[in-house]
Amino acid sequence: MKTDIFQKIESSSKPDFSDILTKSFDLFKKVWETALYHALILIAIVIPLIMVVYTPIIIMMGKQGRYNSYGYYESWEPSVMLIVIYSIVVFALVFVVQAISLGIIAHFFRALKKADLDSDEDIGGYFVYLKGENLSKVLLISIATFLISIAAVLLCYLPIFYVMVPLQIIQVMFAFNEKLSINDLIKASFKLGHKYWLIAFGLIILSSFIAQLGVLLCVVGVFVTAFFVHLPMYYFYKDTIGFDGEAAVSDTDEWS
Repeated sequence: MKTDIFQKIESSSKPDFSDILTKSFDLFKKVWETALYHALILIAIVIPLIMVVYTPIIIMMGKQGRYNSYGYYESWEPSVMLIVIYSIVVFALVFVVQAISLGIIAHFFRALKKADLDSDEDIGGYFVYLKGENLSKVLLISIATFLISIAAVLLCYLPIFYVMVPLQIIQVMFAFNEKLSINDLIKASFKLGHKYWLIAFGLIILSSFIAQLGVLLCVVGVFVTAFFVHLPMYYFYKDTIGFDGEAAVSDTDEWS
């Protein structure tokens, strides 16, 4: 019988910060090419969507303040209805981009597991998490995380430092527990994030900095290092919750 996700979190051992970083660097040597492919696919999808958002703004800026053929200065103001429609489209695209990002990142976590364990597991295509039931789930997760972020910002920003940890964990939590309900995914991510908040926060900040070092490699190198930020979260999950049929890393305890 599978151990309940919350029982696993309750029984988990404290992860080792330096050990996770060391293992992340070692694994990245094996998966850097996979990381690059995921980053490029994500960029190829996101850039056109961003262009959809900014093209109307550029057009409106071009219409702002022009001299007509008679030499008179004319100003143009968008209608309220146009602004409302544009705002709705922008918000919808934000959720779509978040959902696509979550789906591709979830697949990357599966690729990390396969490379880490040297397994022959079939992890499917890059968009396996953007099909069927998972498609609606990633959309709902993107909406939920957006609302949580907005609530944290409205509370004078300080809570954003707290919620950023579980919001990062929910990506890897979903990747390996896609059958869980949205509510359980969020609750489990907050429970695990709260238990080891400082370690997870440090890993997120440091790995985010390392992920940007690709800029030093003629800028385009950032495409290679961008997904490094997810490796420490993979080992953070593995060393605390672990995978079914495999023990989480611990010096004294093993799952029965």
